[in-house]
Amino acid sequence: MRLEHLIAARGDEAVGIIRDPEQAEDLRAAGADPAVHDLESASVDEIAEVLRGADAAVFAAGAGPGSGAARKDTVDRGAAVLFADAAERAGVRRLVVVSSMGADPDHHGDEVFDAYLRAKGAADAYVRSHAHLDWTILRPGMLTNDPGTGLVRLEAKTGRGSVPRDDVATVLLELIDTPATAGLTLELISGHVPVSVAVKDIAGN
Repeated sequence: MRLEHLIAARGDEAVGIIRDPEQAEDLRAAGADPAVHDLESASVDEIAEVLRGADAAVFAAGAGPGSGAARKDTVDRGAAVLFADAAERAGVRRLVVVSSMGADPDHHGDEVFDAYLRAKGAADAYVRSHAHLDWTILRPGMLTNDPGTGLVRLEAKTGRGSVPRDDVATVLLELIDTPATAGLTLELISGHVPVSVAVKDIAGN
């Protein structure tokens, strides 16, 4: 929602894919057009039709707190895989994926959060296999609802930390506009560097 608002505020067309039609008005209030699809049951062609003609696509869906291990697989892995396939089919080269710090397909453990990290890791590995996509994977630390500061630490490895959702959205917008970050997997936490500078720095490395 935060990213949709930023995209619309600068005059670009934003479309958000939602499962619950009751969220449509929230999207419209943010300046985005809602497209109602369930990524757990939609086909690649259905999502490709939504994405066709877009300059960039961002995957930020998640099963959410309270969901079990099965939905971590169907949403955090399966929906991300479907979305990447749909972007490729629609001819949308620029793809930014919101993953998670610690994501690893070989992560060990039997808790639900362990399943989440495995699902995110498997999705990231699948996205990296798409030669026809200019992908960037963003792995934020612990998300907070604190007001954004616009100051972050964005590196291949940052170490643990937290970051406001506002700042994640700002970084996502900057990544969309910086194709030189394609092929990078980046960790993000709060820091001391302005977002635009942090993205330019990582793009130039």
